[in-house]
Amino acid sequence: MIRFQQLQFRYPHSAFQLNIPQLEVREAEKVAVVGPSGCGKTTLLNLISGILVPDQGTLISCDVDLNQLNDSQRRNYRISKIGFVFQEFELIDYLNVRENILLPYYINQALKLDQSVEARARDLAASMQIDQYLAGRIDQISQGERQRVAICRALLPQPQILLADEPTGNLDPANKRLIRDLLLEHATRTNATLIMVTHDDRLLDQFDRTIDIEQFHEVVSKS
Repeated sequence: MIRFQQLQFRYPHSAFQLNIPQLEVREAEKVAVVGPSGCGKTTLLNLISGILVPDQGTLISCDVDLNQLNDSQRRNYRISKIGFVFQEFELIDYLNVRENILLPYYINQALKLDQSVEARARDLAASMQIDQYLAGRIDQISQGERQRVAICRALLPQPQILLADEPTGNLDPANKRLIRDLLLEHATRTNATLIMVTHDDRLLDQFDRTIDIEQFHEVVSKS
């Protein structure tokens, strides 16, 4: 499903570098990514989603060589293949809960909004126990509920790959486990690959395996 080969990525004018000789994530695998802050966990997700482009090496995802795509093609890949739960939720305050869930269909012409999508959005909201807030404002629900809105939005296009960047970071222990379990459950139900970044070792036991990103992080001299 996802394969890195001799991949290097470095931010310009930075000592940060990821060097991944080889890494594979199988189809429908549930993987947790751990490691200290600043070692590249979010960078890894951004590479998989095509937001960032490697400096060299190969990154194959969903049988697509991301290095060979232009900006427009990477955007279409991201729309059609990737569901991304961002660390800061990235919700729109002036839209209600329902509209935030449907947002990908408002802004991407490649996605068609119809009655089946509307029904799936309602079903997702019900499964996340936020269906009673669909007409409500984002600033009137809790942090945990906002996170569930962000997860619904990511799941709505039925992505093959679900990326979650610290989705439990600002939540209490009970909600941390709830959000993790909801992500795992929906990934299993839709046969999606799940890659979740976390700092919380207590959440790791339900994943197929754990990747420590620190093994791929290097500090290089600035040029």
